[in-house]
Amino acid sequence: YSSKDLHGAEYIDSYVFNQIEHIRFNSTVGKYVGYTELGVKNAETWNKGSDLAQELGELERFCKPNAAIYYSAVLDKTGEQG
Repeated sequence: YSSKDLHGAEYIDSYVFNQIEHIRFNSTVGKYVGYTELGVKNAETWNKGSDLAQELGELERFCKPNAAIYYSAVLDKTGEQG
């Protein structure tokens, strides 16, 4: 997100093994996307199951409330120069 009102915030959940991203969920896309042969197969399965419904709710359930807390705790503070 790029503003205090959290407009445009997105939730991304990546599954990486041996420095290779196999699957990614992006709240803007609204589904899992596979990037390897195994990732594509798993993404197809996960998009049909209950995992997708849970991931779709994470932006509202976890990200936005916590982002507001972090924003006020870190970005609203100003340090003294000197």
